[in-house]
Amino acid sequence: MTITTPDQYVASLPEERRPHIEKLREVIKTNLPEGYEEVISWGTIWYSIPHSIYPDGYHCKTSEPLPLIGLSNAKAHISFTHMGVYADEDLRTWWEEEYAKQCKYKLDMGKGCIRFKKMEDIPFELIGELCQKISVQDWIDMYESRVRR
Repeated sequence: MTITTPDQYVASLPEERRPHIEKLREVIKTNLPEGYEEVISWGTIWYSIPHSIYPDGYHCKTSEPLPLIGLSNAKAHISFTHMGVYADEDLRTWWEEEYAKQCKYKLDMGKGCIRFKKMEDIPFELIGELCQKISVQDWIDMYESRVRR
């Protein structure tokens, strides 16, 4: 089955992961500034700026909308990807410092991919705060000046 909607993606997950992904979806949608859309891209859930707002799309694949946040399930973890944390050093520093203050487990993070292996330690409130930090126009400006050169 080809997954084309976020609800289909969630339905395809192992039962024990669904509540955590659903809660993350709720937190993200509640806290993201207006203008982002929840879509399926690259086989997972993304929160992106649609082509109607940013016609150029994502430079790696212009047929895709400009992504900010990704949410996916992997075998050993849930992945929360935030492109702004990757692109903005100040935002990354804020995230790392706040995470260290609020979470008991060490941060497991790549450039913008944050991995949660312990479902009970997902910092939903902190993720909500992070989601509020970049408006659509802020992300377009940041993307064009720092990423898309």
